[in-house]
Amino acid sequence: MLADKHILLIVGGGVAAFKALDLLRRLREQGAHVTPVLTKAGAEFVTPLSLSALSASKVYQDLFDLTDEAEMGHIELSRAADLIVVAPATADLMAKMTHGLANDLASTLLLATDKRVLIAPSMNVRMWNHPATQRNLTTLKDDGVLVVGPDDGAMACGEFGPGRLAETPAIIAAIDAALSDGPLNGKHILVTSGPTHEPIDPVRYIANRSSGAQGTAIAKALVALGADVTFVTGPADVAPPVGVNVIAVQTAKQMLDAVNAAAPADAAVFAAAVADWHVANAGDSKIKKDKSGLPTLEFVENPDILATVSQLKSGRPALVVGFAAETDDVIANATAKRLRKGCDWILANDVSPETGIMGGSENDVTLITADGAEDWPRMSKDATAVALAARIAKAIT
Repeated sequence: MLADKHILLIVGGGVAAFKALDLLRRLREQGAHVTPVLTKAGAEFVTPLSLSALSASKVYQDLFDLTDEAEMGHIELSRAADLIVVAPATADLMAKMTHGLANDLASTLLLATDKRVLIAPSMNVRMWNHPATQRNLTTLKDDGVLVVGPDDGAMACGEFGPGRLAETPAIIAAIDAALSDGPLNGKHILVTSGPTHEPIDPVRYIANRSSGAQGTAIAKALVALGADVTFVTGPADVAPPVGVNVIAVQTAKQMLDAVNAAAPADAAVFAAAVADWHVANAGDSKIKKDKSGLPTLEFVENPDILATVSQLKSGRPALVVGFAAETDDVIANATAKRLRKGCDWILANDVSPETGIMGGSENDVTLITADGAEDWPRMSKDATAVALAARIAKAIT
């Protein structure tokens, strides 16, 4: 998809600027032509020589380079590319873009362009969470600027939270999506997310540690590729994404009903951590602790949503993707699960407590298909979602 595409890469200032070198290298490996623009602040972290060597191109830095400006170079640069990528996009650059400032080469290019712009923000967590930055982000999105990241994680400043530059695979997938003009346009994709809550009585329930972060990230990534997403979510910790049809449920039975009502779909991704059992004798009023001893709970198996959809005789989605959260023999158990359920793909991950996966900000998955097992590197859940969405797009378009 990136072969012979022309990308203008603006490298902002910040510790994450060094990651732009890896991004540039990988873009070139995929056949893209990359023209680097280095801001004054960015030059404090990476050198023009390193960018030039990796891009095999001149590095542009100065708005008032007489040779270039005699030919209106800043206008030509801003419009010759297929896409402008800003990585890292600092709070300062985002503010300049929002308010139409043009006091250096990078901001002038961004104001003069008629091409799509993709930014990968990176900054201190407090700067990212500041109301001014969030207002700027909203304005930029409303203006049609594409955004990838930032991720949660440890930062050079010693703090932890949102603000880390998105992983290189996620940025490349976002670039690929931006240049493909929405490969999932016209496709309806169903995504389930979060845990389910199975009542014991009106105040107690059975649940699990799923935060819903991975399902939400997948829905966002699919929307970014142009998909029409129906998002069926249990009581998750994270807010549902914008731009999707949200159906909120509590129990596995309610989730199955919502999934059936959402049919037909071109693809379905079952990222929800659905409870395996529910309590058959759940109380209508709060169960009291008394001298009669411990209550006896009778468990009944919940409907298997993944198997139900995978084994449909008619109206089955062209691609059904499940998740296998395992603690032992991860690949073997997930491979067996794929065959038993009848789904096309399974994303297997180790959710043992020491991995920090369940409820955490990262994922470490293996994609299991009929062709075998493919290990993916450990990366943020957003990056995992972007990579999965790109694979789904290739599979159903």
